[in-house]
Amino acid sequence: MKVILINGSPEAYGCTYTALSEVAAALQKNKIETEIFQLGIKPISGCRACDKCFDLGKCIINDDPVNIFIDKADEYDGFILGSPVHYSSSSGTITSFLDRVFYASSHKLAFKPGAAIVCCRRAGSTAALDQLNKYFTINNMPVVSSQYWNMVHGASPKDVEQDLEGMQTMRTLGNNMAWLLHCIKAGKAAGITLPEKEKRVWTNFIR
Repeated sequence: MKVILINGSPEAYGCTYTALSEVAAALQKNKIETEIFQLGIKPISGCRACDKCFDLGKCIINDDPVNIFIDKADEYDGFILGSPVHYSSSSGTITSFLDRVFYASSHKLAFKPGAAIVCCRRAGSTAALDQLNKYFTINNMPVVSSQYWNMVHGASPKDVEQDLEGMQTMRTLGNNMAWLLHCIKAGKAAGITLPEKEKRVWTNFIR
């Protein structure tokens, strides 16, 4: 089993990476393979709402990491999103990335566990965490929790390492994700299938 951890920070080895690495280490101890997927510092376009992805099976914009991730998504059993807090929200980079990934390939992520972690110097963490969790809850994805909200505090990686409760929360999250993945694997082996899906009903508020 494999989990991909998405680093939405422009700092490749900053606070977000430090937190994600702690989660990854806990997953690895539970025999789960991990990969940290760095979004980098190049611009990632927002969704154009062109709906071309419905025909293509991927995003029409092909000069950033979105389609690279979509091509890899089938390989993974779980997803963890990591972001610094920017003005009480997740980074613009990961927001643009996730808007397009979920619009173009939500079926590749559905029914797979997801979790989000955020890093901040002081405040805004719960709002950013809530934003990221909404991607899971609109897409039939079990949300993995921890012993506290999934956040660490600090202005540098060394600060984050000193946030002992935050780092413990990251380890607990990794253990909980691994436990759920093993439960899902055992369920599949026992013949438990995915929930039956109804035909989608669309209702507009203005008719």
